[in-house]
Amino acid sequence: MRRILTVLLIAVFPLCLRAQVGEYRNIFAMGVNGGYMFTSVGFSPKVTQKKLNCVTGGLSFRYTSEKYFTALCSITGEINWSQMGWNEDILTINSRPVVNAETGLAEQYRRRLTYIQVPIMAHLAWGAEEKGFSFFFQAGPQFGYMLSESTDANFNLAAPNLADRANSTVAQYDMPVENKFDYGICAGLGVEYSHPAVGHFRLEARYYFGLGNIYGSSKSDYFGKSNQAAIEVKLAYMVDVNKRSSRR
Repeated sequence: MRRILTVLLIAVFPLCLRAQVGEYRNIFAMGVNGGYMFTSVGFSPKVTQKKLNCVTGGLSFRYTSEKYFTALCSITGEINWSQMGWNEDILTINSRPVVNAETGLAEQYRRRLTYIQVPIMAHLAWGAEEKGFSFFFQAGPQFGYMLSESTDANFNLAAPNLADRANSTVAQYDMPVENKFDYGICAGLGVEYSHPAVGHFRLEARYYFGLGNIYGSSKSDYFGKSNQAAIEVKLAYMVDVNKRSSRR
């Protein structure tokens, strides 16, 4: 996955940064975005998980520099308030939920991490530019800083029932996040509808792969890996602040 995304970035960024090769554009747009995220953390040793449902939202920016052949080349950025984290799937060796002896309920554990996230992506679009639908691909780095974390559990974290569990990794229960700074690579596909009178409406599916770890990963640390990942479904609305173009 890292190699694929790196190759995509190397291929996309030169197209967007190439000066005066195609039809000149100088269009800056800004607006808002929001959506849902389905997140997890790649632990080693493994922690069995289900996707954690989270929300995200913030400000969107886009600068369009030129139209290169049929591709409209832009740089997009966002400043988002986002939730990340993981939702443990606590099962027996028979793949049944572990039931707490005291409450009679299936044991649950969730950790939510709240971030300010800043993705910066190369954006390529094909289709209608002024009025109508276009298809786009975008990819680039993302940086985040954790603001807070919270835990939701319905059992005693100090004495978890390990006898019935298929996965006995529980060191994370009493470990606050060590690395508040997060970074990785994101890439998305989507469709956009544009109209000169109302602006741009965008629907996107995006994937984020974290390259950093939330916990220490040295030989003396418990986890060798603890990187985050997310599938995002986002809506955005933007308007052109300035618009100037010329055809050569």
